Amino acid sequence: MAAGTGALAPFPGSPSASLHEFPYPPQSRARVARGSPAGGVPPAIDLVLGATAGCLACVLTNPLEVVKTRLQLQGELQPPGTYPRPYRGVLRAVGAVCRADGLRGLQKGLAAGLLYQGLMNGVRFYCYSHAEDAGWTGYPGGTVAAGAVAGAVGAFVGSPAYLVKTHLQAQTLAAVAVGHQHNHESISGAFKSIYKQHGVAGLWRGVTGAVPRVAVGSAAQLATFTSAKDWVCERQWFREGSWAAVLAGGMVSGVAVAVTMTPFDVVSTRLYNQPVDADGTGKLYRGFLDCILQISSKEGLLGLYKGIGAVYLRLGPHTVLSLFFWDELRKMVQHQQPPGP
Repeated sequence: MAAGTGALAPFPGSPSASLHEFPYPPQSRARVARGSPAGGVPPAIDLVLGATAGCLACVLTNPLEVVKTRLQLQGELQPPGTYPRPYRGVLRAVGAVCRADGLRGLQKGLAAGLLYQGLMNGVRFYCYSHAEDAGWTGYPGGTVAAGAVAGAVGAFVGSPAYLVKTHLQAQTLAAVAVGHQHNHESISGAFKSIYKQHGVAGLWRGVTGAVPRVAVGSAAQLATFTSAKDWVCERQWFREGSWAAVLAGGMVSGVAVAVTMTPFDVVSTRLYNQPVDADGTGKLYRGFLDCILQISSKEGLLGLYKGIGAVYLRLGPHTVLSLFFWDELRKMVQHQQPPGP
């Protein structure tokens, strides 16, 4: 998941800088007028740039997505200590994936992941850009609310791609398989199979877990990233606006995001991957709340935090990479734009 991207420097002298700097790169010292594109880039362009930045980051962090998916499905609805554990921790899980599927196994579901990142981040950043242009992010709590709503909309649009990504990343040899195995042969085959069996509604199966997952992740990161980065810069540990400050802020906020988002992430993975009846009804979980209750009662509360190590290790790099790619892409676009009057 990419939770979001952010600015590299605040508006100097602006008392509400923290409400405006995230999730956009550095803007000019003059405050952008309401109705003009945030950061000098129109929302439609932000859609493309956001999608591209998310996809570029996805290529480098997808191996952790594969590991996270396997860890979250391991021991599904079984009491701790009663099931084999082919995946033990992030590093050993990476080795297990490589032994079973080869190095290429670490990039399972990449095409579906790229499609998801393109759809989810493009829509999310487009919506957030409109919210900023309308001035909604200038109100107290406006940034968090706008980020959560934009994230929820993006998650809904990208849900079919995340469904297929989860299926493909869970697939492996029977000896180390965890969770239900859907046995799709390709991304296109997966979409065709799901649509043929369950129609359009089947493509959005599990969306009830995806929407709160991204909404909570976006809100948590928006609420913590800027504060963490500002705190680091105020103590002059890193130069204001430097990538070191961004990395530090990303890793600090990543702790809060991982703690708040992982339970929703586990539920989302389970709902997406569970087997279904002919009418599309899940065989294991009836819905979001039922999934939480079953995991808690059968696996314990820690079952909701399976794969948290992989979630955290992915969050920091993905956030910073998205920041970097978005910042560079926006600079390229701004350099191509004619100067204002």
